[in-house]
Amino acid sequence: MTTRSIAVSPGCAYRRTGSDPASGVRRLSSLTGREREVLLMLGTGLGNRELARELGIAERTVKAHIANILDKIGQHTRTQAAIVAALAHDVLCVDRACTRHLVRVAGQRDEVSAA
Repeated sequence: MTTRSIAVSPGCAYRRTGSDPASGVRRLSSLTGREREVLLMLGTGLGNRELARELGIAERTVKAHIANILDKIGQHTRTQAAIVAALAHDVLCVDRACTRHLVRVAGQRDEVSAA
C-alpha cells in the first residue's frame, strides 16, 4: 500500500500532464460541417454503430470522420474528443431551441431573449 504525502500539492492535472482539452476547442474552425456534426454527436456518448444510424451514414464513414476529427483538434482518443464536444457545445450546436444553450457558468441559467 502506498501513502500519499499531504504536504505536497499535486497541482493542476492539466499543467502536470501537459494536456488541456480546451486546446481542442480552439481548433474547431478546421473541421468541416459534417465533422462538427459527428463531434457533437460523439459528445452524447454513442458508439460508432449508433452514430452511423443517427447520421444516416456507414459505420466505416463514422470511423473515418472520428479519425479526421482527432487529428484536426489534436486529441488522441474519442473520449478526449467527447470532452471537447461537451466543452464546445455552444459552438457546435446550431439548434436554437437546445436547452444546453441556456446553461451558463456554474450551472446558472440566463434569460435568453427571443430575437
